[in-house]
Amino acid sequence: MNMRITKILTLLFMLSAGTTVMAQTTVKGKVVNPKGKGLSEVNISSNGYAAKTNGSGHFELYIGHPGEFVLVVSAVGYESRNIQVQPGGLETRIAELVLNDKHNSIDSVDVVGYHTVNDKKLAVGKGGILVRDLPQSVQIINAQVIRDQQVNRLSDVLKNANGVALGANRGGVNENFYARGYSLGSNNIFKNGARTNNGGSIEASTLESVEILKGSAALLYGGVSGGAVVNLVTKKPKFEHGGEVSMRVGSFNQYKPIVDVYGPISDRLAFRIVGTGEYAESYRDNVESKRFYVNPSLLYKISEKSTLNAMFDYLKSDFTPDFGIGSVDGKIDQRVGRSTYLNTEWAYNKTNSSNGQLAFSHDFSSNWKLDLNASYQQYNRNYFGAERIQAKADGTIPRALNRTESEELTFNQQANLTGTVYTGTIKHQVLVGADFDQSNTKNYAFNIYAGADPSKPSTAYDEINVFEKDSYKSRTDIPETNLKTRTATDIFRYGVFAQDLVSLTDKFKVLVGIRYTEQKNKQSEGYDYAKDSSYVVENKTKDGQLLGDKKESAWSPKFALIYQPIKSTTFFVSYANNFTSNSGYDSEFRPMGPSIIDHYEAGVKNELFAGRLTANLSWYRIINDRFAQAIMDESGNVPDANMKEFTGKTASDGLDLDITGTIIDGLEVMGGYAYNFMRYLETNDNGSVEGVRLVGTTAHTGNASLFYTIQNGGAKGLKLGFSTYYTGKRNAGWNNTKINESKGEDRVIPIDPFTTFDFSAGYTYRNWSILGKISNISNEFNYYVHENYSVNPIPPRSFTTTLSYKF
Repeated sequence: MNMRITKILTLLFMLSAGTTVMAQTTVKGKVVNPKGKGLSEVNISSNGYAAKTNGSGHFELYIGHPGEFVLVVSAVGYESRNIQVQPGGLETRIAELVLNDKHNSIDSVDVVGYHTVNDKKLAVGKGGILVRDLPQSVQIINAQVIRDQQVNRLSDVLKNANGVALGANRGGVNENFYARGYSLGSNNIFKNGARTNNGGSIEASTLESVEILKGSAALLYGGVSGGAVVNLVTKKPKFEHGGEVSMRVGSFNQYKPIVDVYGPISDRLAFRIVGTGEYAESYRDNVESKRFYVNPSLLYKISEKSTLNAMFDYLKSDFTPDFGIGSVDGKIDQRVGRSTYLNTEWAYNKTNSSNGQLAFSHDFSSNWKLDLNASYQQYNRNYFGAERIQAKADGTIPRALNRTESEELTFNQQANLTGTVYTGTIKHQVLVGADFDQSNTKNYAFNIYAGADPSKPSTAYDEINVFEKDSYKSRTDIPETNLKTRTATDIFRYGVFAQDLVSLTDKFKVLVGIRYTEQKNKQSEGYDYAKDSSYVVENKTKDGQLLGDKKESAWSPKFALIYQPIKSTTFFVSYANNFTSNSGYDSEFRPMGPSIIDHYEAGVKNELFAGRLTANLSWYRIINDRFAQAIMDESGNVPDANMKEFTGKTASDGLDLDITGTIIDGLEVMGGYAYNFMRYLETNDNGSVEGVRLVGTTAHTGNASLFYTIQNGGAKGLKLGFSTYYTGKRNAGWNNTKINESKGEDRVIPIDPFTTFDFSAGYTYRNWSILGKISNISNEFNYYVHENYSVNPIPPRSFTTTLSYKF
């Protein structure tokens, strides 16, 4: 009996030992970044067993427990991965593991290819919500598009954004965009989430992507107009050595070298520097531009859960202010040719702008994250030249000079906390945030001595005839000027908000949010240089009553229903509002409050062909039933233009269709269509005519881009591309009032639609690439018009090519 027990115990021991031996394995593998480069110091662990990768990214990890196990792969600043592993004997080899940079997981959106955007997270959305779950229209113009189209300016990028149209380019100084009928002013363009100025024409060489969040974004950003917000995402440092140098040349003597270098300084600190210079003449006589841009940045990985990013950029942009061909008798006259330059030959516009940002990110856990951002922006402009080119019927126009200088300094601070919590089986994606803005603007006015008497100020320079080029140089001297006044204006804003995306089930979701915003406009402070004295520019009524500083506040709610019958399709309906400030005062001499504008939107988002194609469609209606207009007396007269009432009404209706995808390997497509009708619904007896399209807005816009790169064979690396852009009917000049209509006057300048076509061809061989483009192949002729004095012809047929080397 004892012998039998001994044999049984011996057999059980041997089986147990055999099982233990069979359970023991050594896992071998390699961890790389998305470019295939090995990553060192990566943590590899499983149930108490741990190891690190070596300098080339390889690792070995002994596992002593039986059965399948989960391998946890993590590194400072990278997204962690959990890998299910089935032991394969004493040695288990696994395929290369790719780790994505955590810091760039949102900012570096889809940098290779035009693949679906619905499974991305936008920085402009703040909440870390997938695009498919956002109940409003979204578009991303990524790095591949920017590279393929050889983009130079923000306007080149936004040609691809359906429903966002360039409305005017006043004096060639300031690109003015419209979206859904509303002008995108200085509050609606952001750089890495902080407001930025477009005055010097934003440089595109540093752009990783451009995110467009269409519709109301007041919940997230406060006092923005209702059309859209545009967020410029710049290139970030990388923990790998690399870069690119390129040279771009084009028609009209364009020369633009670009340098982009990045790499690690240590295991925790990485850098990136993007720089460019540019000289270009123009299809317009006497017009040229000179630009210099530099953008250094640092990324510091404080720990596995915390990162700090520091970014600075500086742009010096000097260019000739150009009001185009102007108008003749209030209309466009094509006898004034496309190249005709009507400003003084010495006119100048010099701008300097800089941005600085510190962005801190900390992951409390896999579910909760804190983002802090502090930034500043400085923009200085020095302008001197003639303005308002409005000739008489015979072509004559007295040129009057204007000189201005301005300085803008803006500070912004943000805090955003995102997280996921559950109440039972219901999931909540929560966003809580606060932001603060402080801005100071200084405007300098000058005395100009252009008249015959050098001791008396006069802006009258000369008289020319737009049909006689010899008259343009009747006078070429630069008159003396001196400082007259300085006016400083301070604006303070702050807002707090909360948002919750509630997943009731896998198919039904609800988004709710609320924001409170407060804004204070202080009375301006002036300085008179002749008197050497300061004064306060007091807000007064017509009768002299003092109004003091202007304060206003507003609540901005948002509510949306989201239905996803299948993972690849989303239906949504939403309501939101935003507010706009109003100047003037009411009948009781109280400052006018803001107009509250209601937004209604419905749409569908689709991922087709296994995610290779995205097709998103949205419809919207925007109503302002608190439109401020001047109060009239019983006779229909306006005794005080600053005394207003909320009795007007406007409406903007439209739809957006966005299509993006990679149909087959190497074939990238992007395109879409947008329609908008913005008009007055109700105005007073002398107000604007109802039902007429607002000046600056565009009825129809459309675009399509197709690029194909040959993937195999002897022609591998050859790229061919085709792009087309359609801009529909617009109105320039001014909207007619009912008084104009009764007198038979017509101040509207209708602008015909136009379409341009571009063709691109290029080739990539190893580290070298060359890409050429012919723009506006058909040499289409049309205009961008601001009111009736800045009539800028679109560029004619031109050629651009870029030679690049990557290292």
